[in-house]
Amino acid sequence: MKTQNQELYPHSHDPHDRDSGRNQRNSMPEDGIDRRNFLSCMAWAGTGLVWTMMGGVPTSKLFAATAEGSAGREKHAAESGFSFVQISDSHIGFNKAANQDVAGTLQAAIEKINRLPETPDLLLHTGDITHSSKPAEFDTAQEIVKGAKAGQVLYVPGEHDTASDDGQLYRERFGKDTSGSGWYSFHHKGVHFVGLNNVQQIDKMGNLGADQLAWLKNDLAGQQSSTPIVIFAHIPLWMVYPDWGWGTADGAEALSHLKRFGSVTVLNGHIHQVTQKVEGNVAFHTAMATAFPQPSPGAAQNPGPMVVPAEKLRSVLGISKVNFVARRSHLAIVDSSLADEA
Repeated sequence: MKTQNQELYPHSHDPHDRDSGRNQRNSMPEDGIDRRNFLSCMAWAGTGLVWTMMGGVPTSKLFAATAEGSAGREKHAAESGFSFVQISDSHIGFNKAANQDVAGTLQAAIEKINRLPETPDLLLHTGDITHSSKPAEFDTAQEIVKGAKAGQVLYVPGEHDTASDDGQLYRERFGKDTSGSGWYSFHHKGVHFVGLNNVQQIDKMGNLGADQLAWLKNDLAGQQSSTPIVIFAHIPLWMVYPDWGWGTADGAEALSHLKRFGSVTVLNGHIHQVTQKVEGNVAFHTAMATAFPQPSPGAAQNPGPMVVPAEKLRSVLGISKVNFVARRSHLAIVDSSLADEA
């Protein structure tokens, strides 16, 4: 008997879906993660996350809590260096039971951003902008996202954005000034951002490849160890759930170049749900999609779009907001969703 996910997302029949075959089981690595505790931290609510950088250490608070009154907002803005927002997995072009209006939920995410008390400097989209990497899908996504009140919009590709043409159209739209197949870095108000492409050489898991890893090592070599680092890529750089390909095969090598930095934040998408882990100096966070949820690891035979009641859909979709300020604290993650008014 087919599972609900197999009916809705038949990987073997979708020529644009490089998640094919991820239902195959393979051995779990000895990574020291307590799976029971890890799974208990999985959040089905959409993420609505305000992160602050305090003395080089990221912290966060409830997204809705930013509606704190004009006096509080002014004080917060005075303390804050800048803010940025992450969205992910809009899958424009998808039209199945899990969400038949992905353009509408992407628009809802943009409207939520536009209601923020402070305008974010940056909007990061962590991939799967489209579902089939078609020109019309990119057109629709760009038209919606350009309505965001944000200083600059930046992208990294998902496997659905590169499947049909090896990423050529994606790079023409979003990667004209990037290196290789679409990786790049930039400095913004004291924070060093690195956008990676771990979907171009994808097999079962994500992969960065030797050229990109060499570039990353060289790029980071020029940064002081006190500089806060933000890495963003589509597929998680850490092994969330290898059985489903939810990890990057050479991610450990990439992370090895980050050990000397005091504060590293890694932002990903791909798995359409909130996961979090803090390991030494590195805080990992995966964002909810704006399109549809996926099952938590091991809760179904396969990953893929998961149907929830229509009235519940926006409660499992969301965005992440990050705000950097100059005080010291610890990492904490709290969730809200597109269903919330704030």
